[in-house]
Amino acid sequence: MPPRIEKIVTSGTFSLDGGTWEVDNNVYLIGDDSEVIVIDPAHDHAAILDAIGGRNVVGVICTHGHDDHIGQAVVIADMTGAPIRLHPDDLMLWQVVHPGVVPTELSDGQTIEVAGLSMQVLHTPGHSPGGVCLYISELDALISGDTLFQGGPGATGRSFSDFPTILGSISEKILTLPSSTKVLPGHGSETTVGNESADYQDWITRGH
Repeated sequence: MPPRIEKIVTSGTFSLDGGTWEVDNNVYLIGDDSEVIVIDPAHDHAAILDAIGGRNVVGVICTHGHDDHIGQAVVIADMTGAPIRLHPDDLMLWQVVHPGVVPTELSDGQTIEVAGLSMQVLHTPGHSPGGVCLYISELDALISGDTLFQGGPGATGRSFSDFPTILGSISEKILTLPSSTKVLPGHGSETTVGNESADYQDWITRGH
């Protein structure tokens, strides 16, 4: 089969600022029948490993450092030999969950290759300082982490987040992509750049 994006939904909790919430997370595998990259390994490493099967894992990428998106990263990396990648601006969040483990740095504009695909790293702070999205032009798709969802920006009411910053990230890095681009978020259903760009002014008005 050709290169593709596969989604696994896992369930668990997210904790920050003294609160804990039940969440369902989208975990993405990008690649083909031979090799994959795992995006945001959350909650259930057994389900993720089952989806990987016998394929070679060439990387584990975390779109940001919140515990629900990084919880199984070290287990998956240890069991597959793959490097973990995270933007350094989220190291303070990462180290709460995985002290002593140092991931490889992601940087804005970096290109990561897998199965003949090129994923471009877009640094999109706001939900967290080191948040990133991954743009795969060959598949007309954006893995948006918690930066953009169907219905608007990711939450900015917690530590290390900022609403004007996430608006700037979305407007400069995401809404400039082709309107047909599929937006695949860290939680919930997919949308498109075109669908979300139509509501940008409404997000500014509502202020969150």
